[in-house]
Amino acid sequence: MTELLHELVRQSRERHGERPALSDRQTVLTYSELDALLDDVAASFAASGLRRNDRVAVFAPKMIEAVAAMFGASRAGGVFVPVNPALKPRQVAYILADCNVRMLVTTPDRLRQLAEVLDTCPDLETVIVVPEAAEPAGSRRCIGWEEFVATGRGRAVAVPSIDSDMAAILYTSGSTGQPKGVVLSHRNMVAGARSVSSYLENTPEDRILSVLPLSFDYGLSQLTTAFNVGACAVLLNYLLPRDVLKAVVKEGITGLACVPPLWLQLADLEWPAEIAETLRYVTNSGGKMPRHVTAKLRSQLPRTKVYLMYGLTEAFRSTYLPPALVDERPDSIGKAIPHAEILVVDREGRPCPPNTPGELVHRGPLVAQGYWNDPERTAIRFKPAPGQPKGITVPEIAVWSGDTVTMDEEGFLYFVGREDEMIKTSGYRVSPTEVEDVLYASGLLSEAVALGVAHPRLGQAIVVMAAPSGGREVSPDEVIQYCQRELPNFMVPARVELRPSLPRNPNGKIDRKALSTEIADMFKEDA
Repeated sequence: MTELLHELVRQSRERHGERPALSDRQTVLTYSELDALLDDVAASFAASGLRRNDRVAVFAPKMIEAVAAMFGASRAGGVFVPVNPALKPRQVAYILADCNVRMLVTTPDRLRQLAEVLDTCPDLETVIVVPEAAEPAGSRRCIGWEEFVATGRGRAVAVPSIDSDMAAILYTSGSTGQPKGVVLSHRNMVAGARSVSSYLENTPEDRILSVLPLSFDYGLSQLTTAFNVGACAVLLNYLLPRDVLKAVVKEGITGLACVPPLWLQLADLEWPAEIAETLRYVTNSGGKMPRHVTAKLRSQLPRTKVYLMYGLTEAFRSTYLPPALVDERPDSIGKAIPHAEILVVDREGRPCPPNTPGELVHRGPLVAQGYWNDPERTAIRFKPAPGQPKGITVPEIAVWSGDTVTMDEEGFLYFVGREDEMIKTSGYRVSPTEVEDVLYASGLLSEAVALGVAHPRLGQAIVVMAAPSGGREVSPDEVIQYCQRELPNFMVPARVELRPSLPRNPNGKIDRKALSTEIADMFKEDA
């Protein structure tokens, strides 16, 4: 069995060569064809000067070329960095600069969007444009996809790699400041694919719909679990929730993964009868699935298994609740996935008694290698696992999640909340500081605080409490319109409240806790 991420495709080619591996609803590649394409792309990266551990960013919608770029870069010894297509130029530029990206794969429209910010990415040398390069990228080499792939066609590339080498860097929002890059090794990602595909009971007959962004660990997992067993991953860029249901019918989908806000929308639709004949399982992660949504799904899909899961990018996936227990324990996030151990500990790292809140700690082969170029934040989240014998001189490192949970007498876990100020909205983790930095850059505001408020459909909605700059006339709509230009949709505030000044705590800082309490029930009437 392979221990390298990109070799999952080759492993399945050897077993299931003529079975479909990847589809974007227009083109279907078998495992033999996908493996050959990865060879060509890997050789093309090598011919273009990619060195071992160089970073390759992919800023594109879900398409076959995007998948080939990621896994091809891995096969060439590089590290792929999938960038959420919903991000705006300033967020993309930060990621490209932060992890010193040397090569970027993108589309013509996205390259035009980045034109004014690429100069802030000094390490970027080559831009590969799908399908073809229509405009230059400044002084950088700019090449169309077909021309790029042709440079490596027929060549061989062999880069020595082991399972502890970097495979990918996934960016996730931090509780303060800019997003942080989670460094994942081949071992992390292969272990995750094997673990998840084992409890989902995936087989080569599965057709898994890829709905979520590939920049999400949860979205990327749809590819890795499919490739691990020789199943087919079907890529979908949807506009409306109904498009997801249409794709499930048309493609004969057997596995569907979504986040709670999308499940809320899907549950309100009338599901075609054909779906119940093919859809073997559905999964939820990225937030708690409301009970009524689970009930609606089960009523429309009586033979479909519902998996409720919990995960964090720093460990890819942590827990799942077996479908047979969904009715019995609808509020539980389950127990540890295969090959992982989940602990609940107090502030001193001691095990908590049953039903006592504590921090969730994840140990095992899925634990990431820390945050890229950020030792301070790495030291906060990646610490020695609790309870190790004192004689171990190089301790095992675990992920200390920052999430508060309880564990009952039978070992089932229940999510309580986060210790930090992260906002969980529409399945995304949003840094308040990242939103606030954009608000201050507008020049409209002298004080600004972004807060998460419980919302019946979004999980949490972003609410901004702010004071206008210099006593000027500013309207909430003006602030929101600025955010719509400068932030991805999921970061745009649902509401802006303006007042002359914001309250302070005894230390002179803006009193976030008081503001959070004040607006806690803001969306209660919408429930």
